[in-house]
Amino acid sequence: MDEMNKKLLEHIKNSVSDVVQEKKIGIAFSGGVDSTLISKICSDMNYDIILLTIGFTESHDILFAKEVNTHLKYPHHVLEIDPETFTKVSSNIHQTINTDNLSWNENCIAFYYVSKLARGLNLDTVITANGIDELFCGYNAYRDAFFGGESQIIELMNTKLENELKMMKAVNLISSEFDVKILQPLLSFKFIEYAKSIPLYQKIHDSEDLYRKHIIRKLARDIGVPEISCTKRKKALQYGSKIHKALLKTR
Repeated sequence: MDEMNKKLLEHIKNSVSDVVQEKKIGIAFSGGVDSTLISKICSDMNYDIILLTIGFTESHDILFAKEVNTHLKYPHHVLEIDPETFTKVSSNIHQTINTDNLSWNENCIAFYYVSKLARGLNLDTVITANGIDELFCGYNAYRDAFFGGESQIIELMNTKLENELKMMKAVNLISSEFDVKILQPLLSFKFIEYAKSIPLYQKIHDSEDLYRKHIIRKLARDIGVPEISCTKRKKALQYGSKIHKALLKTR
């Protein structure tokens, strides 16, 4: 492991230690590189972790998470969303967070089910990898911003971070129904400041870069994350769980 990755790993561990006080935790898990990386790190730090995956029957996230965990062999629980009650759940959440922002509604719905699964397992703390896509150019929008140079990428990053921090407050409003806290160690002030100092070439190479997050993927390989996760292209939670598709049908 090179020095830059050692430093990145150290900062992730420090942020986890600072933010996560409980030793038994759930981790929102899709099998993608971000959630698998945070799962591996927390496990290596001797947290008692349980992977939590939600989605409709046969959704991408459920199938892929199960496949990845055949390599990890961590405790893993899955909640399949009931199509019969989905409309009522999504409507209640829309009223609670009081916004028409589709992404916010989709994420709050997803974490409603994650929190429900956690509560059924007597977990009151769930960890997410939110922050990696914002800080390490995980979104496709960073490819478009590449043409505008570093200043445009940084501007997009700040906008994405501001939105994510606000959205996670809405997520925790929803999860509080189950007395569950959703924590994001990689959205802490200290980690954000450190991650911004990492050179952009470690995150995105050019406007055609379909994978991005290169330093994250390299670190994941270095600490033993399964290769199928390291090379997995981003699939947002609302798409991988089929929540986006189901929510559009209710509108």
